Amino acid sequence: MAEDVLCEVQNCHYWKAGNQCGADRIYVVSQHGKNATSEEETDCQTFKKK
Repeated sequence: MAEDVLCEVQNCHYWKAGNQCGADRIYVVSQHGKNATSEEETDCQTFKKK
């Protein structure tokens, strides 16, 4: 499990200084079923607008 999760989305509720993610859990989903072939086909469902 990653100890440091980085995030550049500064308007996310979980964004912390140094581009750190302060969420307890990260949930990433594919836009096209269970498999993604590139980063562009994924979304962070953890995002919560500040």
